Amino acid sequence: MKRTNGRGEWPVSLLNVLLEEKIVAIFRGIEDRHADRAARALADGGIRLMEVTMNTDGALGIIARWRSLFGSEAYIGAGTVLDLKQAKEAEAAGAQFLISPNLDEEVVAYGASRGLSVWPGVMTPTEIVRAWKAGAEAVKIFPMTSLGLAYLSELKAPLNHIPMMATGGVTLDNIADYFKSGAAAVGMGSKLVNLDWVREGRFDLVEERARAFVSVVKAYVHAN
Repeated sequence: MKRTNGRGEWPVSLLNVLLEEKIVAIFRGIEDRHADRAARALADGGIRLMEVTMNTDGALGIIARWRSLFGSEAYIGAGTVLDLKQAKEAEAAGAQFLISPNLDEEVVAYGASRGLSVWPGVMTPTEIVRAWKAGAEAVKIFPMTSLGLAYLSELKAPLNHIPMMATGGVTLDNIADYFKSGAAAVGMGSKLVNLDWVREGRFDLVEERARAFVSVVKAYVHAN
């Protein structure tokens, strides 16, 4: 099933893409002048899901531009979508999915009504089930750096029917452990989008880091 918002068509649900690709790159605080080259480096490195957080200066403009630049290579979403107003702004800019650090059931319902994937942020079992009942096809467990992998494993025991994306604390050394603990996917910020490298023009390092993460994910999927 397809839908369009004037910038071309995309699948109604990106859940299958999320489950297959397993990595969402988070661009937070990136300067507009660096954004396109950084996204190009990640796309060349094999990253297929990229979000620009709404608290990044010029986020809506970046999202709109990336839909044109990378529409055939990657799915572009909005992150840190806190409320319905921001959800509508992000969709108007061309966002193909919405991710939040919080659960706003209005945003989930809006996404469902518009055929727009929404993966809200949750922490407790109650929030997870509320998000699922509201229509979220997957949830974002946050903040994983503080919660830890044992917490994720405990959540998955009774709630294994709900796909969970874990965000926070992911490194090359432990990303496989996230999947073993029950994460269907991971959200990654600075460990993947190193803004120091970006500002220094070391886009070769950004691409190399992306390839390394994609390689680890592929190896894990192949082995399991």
